Amino acid sequence: MKNKVSTETQEQAMKVAKATQKKGQTKEQTKLIAQGIEKGIAEFKKQQSKKLRERDKQRKKVVKSQKEITAELPQEKAGFNVSKVLPWLLLAVSWLGFIIFIPTFM
Repeated sequence: MKNKVSTETQEQAMKVAKATQKKGQTKEQTKLIAQGIEKGIAEFKKQQSKKLRERDKQRKKVVKSQKEITAELPQEKAGFNVSKVLPWLLLAVSWLGFIIFIPTFM
């Protein structure tokens, strides 16, 4: 089963074969060279698509692991949170202190 090569690839291969054609080279020899170039281009495209698939698999693994990590983190509870209430509590205590302290000097 032969791999079908696009006409664009065939044209590129023929251009390269004609550009490197030696004096006295027959058309048949040029066609054979063009076929070899086509095979090289097809192999290169296969390698690139394989690399792309591998990169995509790695990216998906990273995304999946990041989702798992974020899912494992404890979720913030909707209940009482000291770090949010403490500043307001300190502000209220300080104002109460000022209110009690100022009338003693008047």
